Amino acid sequence: MESTRQQKIARLLQKDLSEIFQLMTREHWQGFLITVTKVYISPDLSIAKVYLSLFGSGDRETIFKAVSRSKKEIRHQLALRVGKQMRVIPELMFYVDDSLDYIENIDNLLKS
Repeated sequence: MESTRQQKIARLLQKDLSEIFQLMTREHWQGFLITVTKVYISPDLSIAKVYLSLFGSGDRETIFKAVSRSKKEIRHQLALRVGKQMRVIPELMFYVDDSLDYIENIDNLLKS
């Protein structure tokens, strides 16, 4: 069960990471849309699990690997945005959120 503080920080991180990904997709990954669907933060605020939804033409695996390689740059951009509000910037761990694929699969099964 997440505390109120964890929930507030998770929402703050989700908002700022969404803006960072929006800027990065314009520069690095054109034609792709990266959405931050959920952020879970550890009780000591040192680790943030970030779930990403990847949309676009191309290989999702390649884009996810590129995002994982850019982890330091993303964390630095995050630190510039939330550095005044948080003492320690959490370590980012990225995961692919495949819930939309799961929903689409169930929808297709129900139609047939």
